[in-house]
Amino acid sequence: MKQSLIIDCDPGVDDATGLLTAFAAPALDLLAVTTVGGNVSAEKTARNARILRQIAGREDVPVFMGAERPLRRDPAGAGEFHGAEGLGDLEPFEPDAPVAEGTAAEAIVRLVMERPAGAVALAVMGPMTNLALAMRAEPGLAAHLGPVVVMGGARSEGGNITASAEFNIWADPDAAAEVFASGCRMIVMGLDVTHQVRATEERIAAIEALPTASARAAAAMLRFSQRVERQIVGWDAGPLHDPCTVAWLLRPELFALKPCRIAVETQSDLTRGHTAVEFRVEAAGANHFWATKADAAGVFALITERLGESA
Repeated sequence: MKQSLIIDCDPGVDDATGLLTAFAAPALDLLAVTTVGGNVSAEKTARNARILRQIAGREDVPVFMGAERPLRRDPAGAGEFHGAEGLGDLEPFEPDAPVAEGTAAEAIVRLVMERPAGAVALAVMGPMTNLALAMRAEPGLAAHLGPVVVMGGARSEGGNITASAEFNIWADPDAAAEVFASGCRMIVMGLDVTHQVRATEERIAAIEALPTASARAAAAMLRFSQRVERQIVGWDAGPLHDPCTVAWLLRPELFALKPCRIAVETQSDLTRGHTAVEFRVEAAGANHFWATKADAAGVFALITERLGESA
């Protein structure tokens, strides 16, 4: 059976590879893409999601525009890692199909609540603002959701924005804190695991060799990230963050998870967005699961396979 899925994202070059992989996955019943301000502005992320949808030939999937700003903070961006327009070197254009009517939070509530409990998974590739707003609007949402697979947080690897905070959580820590406290089942792909999934030269070249439009777009994003990571961080092979959420949904055996309890720091300026990952919990009652290991070769093989059969 197909897994019904909503992708909540802020494209973003790594979001782009995740989206293109999901668009090409027959095992996923992609109900909607919802977008949020994050890597770039909300207007640009909604446009970028529609550009990627058009490249993939998946105009059947509605795109809903979401929150323009965090719950309580000023908007923050990451254009230095994603390009000013959010899609690296890809020249943006106005997509043929518009955004769908209604907000992202409204779409999440409707699409989840009109289906049986546990039927709809959510992949969150950006700040959790839309999901927090949806949970505020519908108190029963957390209990009705299927697995919520999040790219966010850091523990042993430290942060990529501050010493202890990863960007997606840091950008709206208040939203993340509410979602982690909601009781929904969450599988969390933090930097501890995404830093294991590296876009090596060989892996990028394998995607470049594919004949599809989606593969060409994904390869261009990976090349941009490779160049930026070398310039800013000094890594030869940059990590692939957001697509790990889609990879887990398609091939959960590629990841090792540990039950835990996660809380988010919202008060301290010094540690804003820090994810406190506590492993001393009863496994049977745990709602949070922290990814500790990834089969990087398997993740890239999966992405390459899907992009090779895409539009």
